[in-house]
Amino acid sequence: MEVLINKSELMVIRMPANESLANAIRRSVSEIQTIAIDEVEFFKNDSALYDEILAHRLGLVPLKTEKSMSDKTKFELKLSKVGPCTVYSGDLEGNVDVVEGKIPLTILGKEQKLELLATAKLGNGTEHAKHIPGLCYYRHLLEIKSSPQIDDVIHKSKGLIKPEKKGSKWICDISEGDIVQIEEIEPSAINDSDEIIFFVESYGSMSSKDILVKAIEVLVDNVKGFEKALK
Repeated sequence: MEVLINKSELMVIRMPANESLANAIRRSVSEIQTIAIDEVEFFKNDSALYDEILAHRLGLVPLKTEKSMSDKTKFELKLSKVGPCTVYSGDLEGNVDVVEGKIPLTILGKEQKLELLATAKLGNGTEHAKHIPGLCYYRHLLEIKSSPQIDDVIHKSKGLIKPEKKGSKWICDISEGDIVQIEEIEPSAINDSDEIIFFVESYGSMSSKDILVKAIEVLVDNVKGFEKALK
């Protein structure tokens, strides 16, 4: 296994092809607990959006999830604005950090008012998609037969790894456009290799590394629970 990118918002791993494990980790992401707005009490809403629509938008605003949070954790966020203005996620005030402050929520006209109190709590993606911390997906590295014309396309390609020559074949990660070019040269030249590139993208509530670690922890707990149920 090789870590190709390790950033807070994105982690990319090169690993042996194991679709069952990759899918199990991917599905476990929805069981990670994150903090999100769950209830909204409106005192004044003169905007064009109904209370229900605005509450839904608020629920999708990513909030920073800390390790110290528990099932009993609750935060209150207040918002009070008078138009004319655009109301942004950063206008929420409370003891939990908003990940991105420039998410537009609604627009207020002259002398229009918006005043509300939101309550955030922990939950997971099996309850509501707003709790899913990010995306997790994978794709195969490609095994491509070498030839002068194909080699020229591969040398010009740009992927996550530098093309590697193994005997008469290339192991590489190339774009859809390059794949089309190679298939026009020789339709049967491309096959999946025995390696995959695994991606974890964070929405910001926690780092991509924490998402991967917690997804694995959830998977291990589920396997233990399954083993226990069989006894």
